[in-house]
Amino acid sequence: MTEVIIAGIGQTEVGEHWDIGLRDLAFAAIQDAVKDSGGLKPQSLFVGNMLAPNLSNQAHLGALIADYAGLLGIEAVTIEAAGASGGAALRQGYLAVKSGLVDVALVVGVEKFTDKVGSGVDAALATTGDADFESVQGMTPAAQAALLMKRYMHEYDVPSDGFAGFALTAHANGVANKNAMFRKAIKPETYAKAEMVSDPLNMFDMAPNADGAAAVLLTRQDLLPSNYPHPLVKIAGSASSSDTLALHDRKDMLYFDTAQISAGKAMKQVGAVLDDIDLFEYHDTFSVFAALQLEAVGFAIKGKGWRLAADGEINRTGKIPCATMGGMKARGFAGGASGVYQAVDAATQLQGRAEANQIPNARTALIQSLGGPASTAVSHILQVV
Repeated sequence: MTEVIIAGIGQTEVGEHWDIGLRDLAFAAIQDAVKDSGGLKPQSLFVGNMLAPNLSNQAHLGALIADYAGLLGIEAVTIEAAGASGGAALRQGYLAVKSGLVDVALVVGVEKFTDKVGSGVDAALATTGDADFESVQGMTPAAQAALLMKRYMHEYDVPSDGFAGFALTAHANGVANKNAMFRKAIKPETYAKAEMVSDPLNMFDMAPNADGAAAVLLTRQDLLPSNYPHPLVKIAGSASSSDTLALHDRKDMLYFDTAQISAGKAMKQVGAVLDDIDLFEYHDTFSVFAALQLEAVGFAIKGKGWRLAADGEINRTGKIPCATMGGMKARGFAGGASGVYQAVDAATQLQGRAEANQIPNARTALIQSLGGPASTAVSHILQVV
């Protein structure tokens, strides 16, 4: 079977890029990825994007970015799966190379939140929920997460500062990441004093919406340049799963079925078990999502995911290092680019290029991208060859 190698990675800083356009962000990440690969030329382009038609008044990003990047004529499509758009695009690139139909696939995730400000951003984000039953009532992703968090705290008797460990870990890891939006560690008392966004969700329980782009080039090992300088990292497993958009339609809203299903399938493809996972890049747009993912994947039993963070078990030296480059909380949530940033972070770790954030002897990583409250979950296993 064809092994899919991550040949090149590229990313922009995540932040408020008022003077840089959507296509320019994507192009910057693509340039870095192509250079990192040794100059490979892609045959297909898969663009992960969440909200450009709404925020940037721009659809048809595949052709737009292919043209701008000097790749006119290649296959180029946009993949949308809410916050999981980047992860879904990565999976399509993986499948293209794995099938043998494409030799070199380029995956780029891009988002430009600052193209719209104020309530327009909340309205755009609300379109990722169930329009007929949730969004019409004014439900936003933050409100959804607050409802889940409040129910979780009630069901499992979690104290008000129970989720602080997720933010503390992310911000500590973000300090050394030059591409992170926030590069300052926070203290428990900082978390405790944070303003409330939607009770009990405070500003440190959610990732900031931001602009950014990340890119990866995928290919076969035999197509790599003879002088390729990096340790080889492959996508060894890939799976996706879907659930209802509306929380009220679920049997148990405090269990992310899609996170369990997609991670389980990806690990089964590899023959991996939880003890084989050296790091986990979860989708920490909201701290309660991180807790629920840890439980669904199997690192904690139901109701105890928050304890892994509180006890320091998700730190770089803990039982299961998470958000090793700052996660979405410290790096910033760049919408449809977030899943590709996860791949870049994991590849950086497995290639031994994470510098101060390096997880020693890391050989296997799990990355998981969510759309909405795990209405979509896309999981990938990355391994050193």
